[in-house]
Amino acid sequence: KANSSQTKTLSFLLGGFPARETTQLWGAVPLSSAYLLALLGNCTILSIIKVEQSLHAPMYLLLAMLAVADLGLCTSTFPSILMMLWLKAREIGFGICLAQMFFIHTFTEIESAVILAMAFDRYVAICHPLRYSSILTNSVTMKICAAIITRTILILIPLPVLLTQLCFTRASKLSHPYCLHPDIIKHSGSDTRINSAYGLFLLISTLGLDLLFVLLSYVLILKTILNIATWRERLKTLNTCISHICAVLLFFTPMICLSILHRFGKHVSPQVYTSVANLHFLAPPLLNPIVYSVKNKVIWRRILGMFYQRG
Repeated sequence: KANSSQTKTLSFLLGGFPARETTQLWGAVPLSSAYLLALLGNCTILSIIKVEQSLHAPMYLLLAMLAVADLGLCTSTFPSILMMLWLKAREIGFGICLAQMFFIHTFTEIESAVILAMAFDRYVAICHPLRYSSILTNSVTMKICAAIITRTILILIPLPVLLTQLCFTRASKLSHPYCLHPDIIKHSGSDTRINSAYGLFLLISTLGLDLLFVLLSYVLILKTILNIATWRERLKTLNTCISHICAVLLFFTPMICLSILHRFGKHVSPQVYTSVANLHFLAPPLLNPIVYSVKNKVIWRRILGMFYQRG
């Protein structure tokens, strides 16, 4: 068990980039630009949904929550990356590290659950179109969002609590330029079986089940689509799911790769860890607004209108 002095004075060293590279702009400038674009894209989506009355519908309420999760994910992650690259600030205190870890995992869990809720939206719209407006109302959607937040907070509270019970005897270098639960417990000098077991339970019971139900919903969607008579109608129906399929791939593919690396990739180079982790935390916030804007005519017209007004 960590005593109070250890808990107060302990710090970690952020990793992921070789020391000599922190003096080079090739890493800082692209990441800073990507972070600003992610902020701009998601804030634009939120502002358009807020002012456009026709977008006050279940699908767009979920899209707004996805944008909030993306904003939280990149804002929890990239300030420490940019501080390390621009200011060479590699050291992070124990308390700040725990707070960052909590928020990163919180917004990751929220995004996973929102993607599942959006899969349910697509399932109802395609498999039960006549009952869509009665099943998914705005009030039901708001209750789903509240349930997502409640589930996330309740299931994540034990993570930092359990970490404060561990003994960290020295300042250890993390595998990433931010704090993740599997990465932190690797550097503990005490028994981490409870922490590892709870982390695995968390991964399976939330992200794992979310992905399983997303896949199940698409099995049912494809079954319904294949019963449609013509190929043109099949493709037209499937086209309504393209944006969501892209969001699923952007979020879950790097996440699965990162989880596998943490569990089994003990001899993998730090550069591989960093690349996969950065892809997991940056790709969805950066690309989701683009994916949903391109495929949605109302949002696309609003964005073009903003640029025309400025012009």
